[in-house]
Amino acid sequence: MPDPVNQTAAHGVYEWTARALVRLLPCRCLVCSERGANGGDLCRTCRDELPWLRDACTRCALPLAVGADLCGDCLRRPPPQTLVRAAFVYRTPVDRLLPRAKFHGDLASLRLLSELMGDRLGDAEQPEALAPIPLHRERLRRRGYDQALELARPLARRLGVPLRDDLLRRVRSTAAQSRLDAGARRRNLRGAFEVRTRASLPAHVALVDDVMTTGATARSAALALRRAGVQRVDVWVCARVP
Repeated sequence: MPDPVNQTAAHGVYEWTARALVRLLPCRCLVCSERGANGGDLCRTCRDELPWLRDACTRCALPLAVGADLCGDCLRRPPPQTLVRAAFVYRTPVDRLLPRAKFHGDLASLRLLSELMGDRLGDAEQPEALAPIPLHRERLRRRGYDQALELARPLARRLGVPLRDDLLRRVRSTAAQSRLDAGARRRNLRGAFEVRTRASLPAHVALVDDVMTTGATARSAALALRRAGVQRVDVWVCARVP
């Protein structure tokens, strides 16, 4: 497993380098490579085309018709989380940025997506802590970074909310969720998380992740926190698959 001290040092070097490059070089859009607008990493056209999620189920963020609060699944089987907030629908250009960030080490895209999440979630009821949904140590070793942590770290700093990446541990190395149907996803994630420490547990935690598809990962992580004594668990994700 990567050394946390080395990870922190590497992250600091990356942040310093990114700030230096912003000062020295003109920013380019991470989607189309045109000049970025207002010194940012998106051009005006691509920013205007961002698929912000407007109307959605409050418990799972499934896009819904205007005026509906809950989807049928959450009415029949309420999830353990109190609410889910997603910044985007998983569509262009987010469906290009997230895979690059998640599988190809594009940390600039992760930084941009975290900034955009902050734009969207600034009005959310603030939790006592943000907790990234962790990777299993084997996958973390292969990938070299945890995309949920890379989203959560700048988001916590921007919103002034403590980052608690020590709360959860992924105890089972599960099959890739993308290969499974909804029922298999739930079975795959059953018992996949445990709470690492019960000392000073926050009463209200917001879990942070990159994409929600069926909600099985969020459900499993939220259930572990609720069983440990956390009173309220919210889920903040970058994008929701419709």
